[in-house]
Amino acid sequence: METTIRINPRTKEELDSFRQYKNESYDELVRKLIYLAKLAEKDPKLSQKTIQEIKEARERVKKGEFYTEEEAKKILGL
Repeated sequence: METTIRINPRTKEELDSFRQYKNESYDELVRKLIYLAKLAEKDPKLSQKTIQEIKEARERVKKGEFYTEEEAKKILGL
């Protein structure tokens, strides 16, 4: 089941800038944000190093610099 929600155009722009890949759905974005919010509640003291590493990883994904699951399995001999 799906539903429609209304959001401010600025909110949509922010969501769009948070996408890790072009076709990432808004549902995926919202689920990711919910996960991060829950994580922050459980462990609110992420180090600045961890935050920077997350940002760098997201940039690598945006640039396509990652292994697919199949590639990783092949490299690991699985």
